[in-house]
Amino acid sequence: MGTLVFLNVYAPQSLLPLLEREFGLGAAAVGSVVGATMLAMSVASPLVGVLADGIGRRRTVVGAFALLTLPAALAASAPSFALLNLARFAQGLLIPGVMVALNAYIAEEVTGVRRAQALTAYVTGTVLGGFLGRFLSGLIASRSDWHAAFWLLAAASLLGFGLAARGLPLERAFRPHRGPNAVLKGLVTHLRNPTLLATCAAGFLLLFTLVGTFNTLTLRLAAPPYGLDSGQTGSVFAVYLLGVVVTPVAGPFLAARGPRVTLQVAATLSVPGLLLTLAAPLPLIIVGVAAGACGVFLAQSAALTAVQRSVTGGRSLAGGLYHLAYYGGAAAASVVAGHTFEGGGWFAVARLVVASMVLAALTGTLTWRWDRP
Repeated sequence: MGTLVFLNVYAPQSLLPLLEREFGLGAAAVGSVVGATMLAMSVASPLVGVLADGIGRRRTVVGAFALLTLPAALAASAPSFALLNLARFAQGLLIPGVMVALNAYIAEEVTGVRRAQALTAYVTGTVLGGFLGRFLSGLIASRSDWHAAFWLLAAASLLGFGLAARGLPLERAFRPHRGPNAVLKGLVTHLRNPTLLATCAAGFLLLFTLVGTFNTLTLRLAAPPYGLDSGQTGSVFAVYLLGVVVTPVAGPFLAARGPRVTLQVAATLSVPGLLLTLAAPLPLIIVGVAAGACGVFLAQSAALTAVQRSVTGGRSLAGGLYHLAYYGGAAAASVVAGHTFEGGGWFAVARLVVASMVLAALTGTLTWRWDRP
């Protein structure tokens, strides 16, 4: 389910050069087709958290997958960039119904050391979905057009609906929290939780790093001297497949050493990789992006674990607040990194994303006090 829902999130990144040419847009403007989804995901996540705390995690996941087919079909037939952005915004409103509720489901239904392993497995699925969305959309667009790529997303959401409805077990530990007083009490508790708020800040910076890198990377590689087409830039995202290896291996390490140490290891991997992208040869750029992305994947596993350790109730709402910040970082990066690329090229973008990753590592190091489960 993590794979299928994340097909929707980043699929347009490999299409950005095509959209830039077709609609006559600049880097910052065309990046909004990713930013619109991220902004909607950020806004919707806390609301979905309240919904899932009230009606149940499983019901929320099933309903979100069912509805996701509609905006994907709208995007596939969009005649203008404005309508495409509208469809992408609608997708973003629904995607948290899977992510937020599924994270809370794992936290409640899986206990002990297996919880960190289950969350890591979920992150692995999202990593695979992030790669497949970019790769397949680029491949399809290179052989057809960008409209066809969104029909793939509609089919993936329909498959996700079937998998959730038939394969997700009924909750055993869920206890509903309904009514405005219960919601307000939970919100106030979370907003007074400094560890949770710091984790939200770290999440903002982590996805800012990742989206800022990949949004502008496709534009860099489509321009001279590289001149890659959409299928080739989509293939570059194969570096995401390393995350499918890294995150499951990281599960036992995260369970044994805790999120703070895991975050520090992630930054040690990511920052040198991002600096390596300043090199000109394409193979070195790919190696650097791979290391940078793997560090972010590892850090995301640590942050999701930190969210659940920082609260004892209202887990969906806590996850919603985290995802508000996390995808807020992506929405900000879609605009800021685009303008940075236009103004200073890749060198300026590299400085921006390295600073973001360093700040994320410092935030977690100073506020997460758990060295062991």
